[in-house]
Amino acid sequence: MKAAVLGSPIAHSLSPVLHRAAYRALGLAGWTYQAIECDEAGLPGLLAGCGPDWAGLSLTMPLKRAVLPLLDHVEPLATETGAANTVVFRGGRRHGHNTDVPGMIAALAEAHGPASPGPAINAASAVLILGGGATACSALAAARELGARSATVAVRNPARGTDLRAAADRLAMKITLAPFGDPPASRPDLLISTVPAAAADLYAQRIARHALLPHSLLDVIYHPWPTPLATAARQRGAAVAGGFDLLLHQAALQVQLMTGSQPPLEAMRTAGLTALASRA
Repeated sequence: MKAAVLGSPIAHSLSPVLHRAAYRALGLAGWTYQAIECDEAGLPGLLAGCGPDWAGLSLTMPLKRAVLPLLDHVEPLATETGAANTVVFRGGRRHGHNTDVPGMIAALAEAHGPASPGPAINAASAVLILGGGATACSALAAARELGARSATVAVRNPARGTDLRAAADRLAMKITLAPFGDPPASRPDLLISTVPAAAADLYAQRIARHALLPHSLLDVIYHPWPTPLATAARQRGAAVAGGFDLLLHQAALQVQLMTGSQPPLEAMRTAGLTALASRA
């Protein structure tokens, strides 16, 4: 069986390392997983070429939204966020899933340790999300799943707020769009950064001087790691989850969806960390 990760650019992707490690651990000798450069224009043709020997696809930028009208069935979470990062081929139909949201929740829970269910979030908790793209929409859904009912979203380009507002409406979440860099109105219980590492430096500086002290942080960057934001938050006592933790857990769920088997999380983690160490 075949599987692949699609996106543009895609050469840097760690997904092949994680999925191939899972296949080895599960004894799926006939399974392959590759990285394929693909933009929005090329996506319909690539999907049309996936026959019965294909199990599924992982999707990254810029395809998570573009794939939705090309699917036969979209799970509720992907519909709510307006983003599918996973396509599973089953019964001749294309099924869209979002594993980013449960991946974020699992990464944050892991950061808090086995004795805790994760961030202590409730309807009154303050949530701050940096960025306004598809990953930010998934971050908004993760905050909802954790118990939040509202969030402040700091956006660099206000024009990108349209998709975010639409996702918030579907998620029944109240959002406040704030100019990127403006001081938050309150101390966030949860901070999720979906922007490039350098873009978040201002927030790292605020944490370092105690002007911003989140209880929990998820930074979706995984290389290079740690980011200045993650370092500052950890030094101030926050529970910190990184992009590799997110990538690992969302990939494990993809493996489960595509193979029907329990994902070998530790084998995937070891392979991924080894690959990252070689890049460093």
